[in-house]
Amino acid sequence: MVLASQQAAAVTPVQKVIQMLEGMAAKGKKEKHEEQVQYAAYKQFCDDTSVEKTRSIKMASESIEVLKADISKAISDAAMLTKEIAGHDQDISVWTGDSKATTNVRGIEKADYDAMHKDYSESVDALQRAIAVLKKQAYDRKQSSFAQVSALRELSLIPKDAKRAIELFLAQDPQDPLAVRAPEADGYEFQSHGVIEMLEKLLDKFITERTTLEKEEMNSKHAYDMLMQDLKAQIEQATQDRTEKSETKAKKLQAKASAEGDLNDTTSTRDADQHYLNDLTATCEQKASDFESRQQLRAEEIDAITKAIEILSSSAVTGNADKYLPTMLQKGRALASLRSDMKVESQAQAAQYLRSRAEQLDSRVLSALAARVAEDPFRKVKKMLKDLLVRLMEEANEEAEHKGWCDTELATNEQTRKEKTDAVETLHADIDELEGSIAKLTEDIADLTTSVAELDKAMADATSLRQKESAENTQTGQDAQDAQTAVAQAITVLKEFYEKAGGATALVQQQPAAPAIFDAPYRGMADENGGVVGMLEVIEADFARLEADTKSSEVTAQKEYDTFMTDSKVDKAAKSKDIEHKTAKKQDESQALTAKNQDLEGTQKELDASLAYFDKLKPSCVDAGVSYDDRVARRKAEIESLQEALRILNGEDIA
Repeated sequence: MVLASQQAAAVTPVQKVIQMLEGMAAKGKKEKHEEQVQYAAYKQFCDDTSVEKTRSIKMASESIEVLKADISKAISDAAMLTKEIAGHDQDISVWTGDSKATTNVRGIEKADYDAMHKDYSESVDALQRAIAVLKKQAYDRKQSSFAQVSALRELSLIPKDAKRAIELFLAQDPQDPLAVRAPEADGYEFQSHGVIEMLEKLLDKFITERTTLEKEEMNSKHAYDMLMQDLKAQIEQATQDRTEKSETKAKKLQAKASAEGDLNDTTSTRDADQHYLNDLTATCEQKASDFESRQQLRAEEIDAITKAIEILSSSAVTGNADKYLPTMLQKGRALASLRSDMKVESQAQAAQYLRSRAEQLDSRVLSALAARVAEDPFRKVKKMLKDLLVRLMEEANEEAEHKGWCDTELATNEQTRKEKTDAVETLHADIDELEGSIAKLTEDIADLTTSVAELDKAMADATSLRQKESAENTQTGQDAQDAQTAVAQAITVLKEFYEKAGGATALVQQQPAAPAIFDAPYRGMADENGGVVGMLEVIEADFARLEADTKSSEVTAQKEYDTFMTDSKVDKAAKSKDIEHKTAKKQDESQALTAKNQDLEGTQKELDASLAYFDKLKPSCVDAGVSYDDRVARRKAEIESLQEALRILNGEDIA
């Protein structure tokens, strides 16, 4: 009986409450410290992420300004190139008109030359036949016909004085009928000698003038060829410049379109980062406020528990409980549920799944001829002179033609060399630009891929933490309900105690007399510091508030989780789109780089071929010692010397 009584008296309701309160105090201090450590890590995450996002936003803003400047410059360059292309079109039109006009003028000049040359040739032919007839009449037979001489009067080039002399000659009677014994040849020779001399002079004059006309025609044709060549070169150069500028303009517009695409992507990424930063800042500020509130609440809770322990541990309570209250075993779950984790509210726990957020994201002939003139017969010398004269003139024509061919080939080769050199330099520049861009795109794709992977991890961590937090909140709510039930039971026990304490007098009166110890029966500590029941009622209210706050925190945490997941999915979609865009752009630029390298190889071969052809042209086309003008002047002097020698051989007065 005594042992059973001792076991029953081992734990009183007050002692049970004290044990529960002591466990709650220790757990509250531990969780308060853990919450401080947890919040410090979350605050560090907020600070680091905020700094990184701010840096990414700043870099994106700077990139946006650079892209806008590039777009503006591309637009300005394209407009300037459009104006220059229009200028080239106008020049090409003007030069094409000049070319047609020059060709028309040249056609008129050529027609005039052909008519004049025909007149000279017909006059020379008529003079030669007339002279031959007159000489033959004088030496071979009697006069029979002057038709060849009479025909000279119809030629337009025969001067009026010469025509008048011919008419006087034809009007004379070459044989007087009364002088039949007179020698016919002598009489005729006396009459025709002056006419023959006159006609021979006219013949020489016409031949000379025809030669001069031929030279002038040659010079005119050469000048026309040079002018047309120059116009053609100008038109070709303008056309080339126009083509190059059109290509450059197309590149500018392509660069503009590419920059606009990058601008849109960068702006989208920056805006997404800014939205994320705004949400993060708001969440971190809310968590900071919640942390301070929770820390204050925990401190107040610990103070209340400590105070309750002091009250319940006082000798008055413990002693009276031992004395007046019957022992009873408490298997209830009153304050034992307070040993369950009082989990941190959802605002602080969200820091765990936000901590893993990823960081967010550039010629010698005359001397030899003189020796031969001294040795050869007269007629042979004249023929030799004429042949040489013809040959020199042919050489002059051939050299002029060769000079024109050389000028054309050299100009074409120079233009080709310039084109290919410029093309090689441009291709090198394009290749360098493409290689740099591909490297930058590779780096960007790697960074974006890392960011997407980190986002996936962050979302997975957030989901795991949310599930854990939800389970903890559910458990906390259940624990709060259990605690309320336990505290209510404790209050019931205490109230029963106080009721019994209030009726202690009658009980004493029924017992045998004993020394008085108290003047009045123990009526409890309801009037001291609010009493134990009041404290327990406060605890009960705190558990009710904990249950309500836990439900509210669960709703808030779920909403923040949904917002975080939505923002993360949007951020991931934006970065995935950037990866897709940059990967496609990298593939396009890689193909363009391959094409540029092939173009460079082909263009370099063409440039090497042009340089080799230029070396081949040098021996025959590039002046070496004696210039083209010097050779022309020397040949002209030789021709004039030969013509003078012919006049000497013909017995003309060269003075």
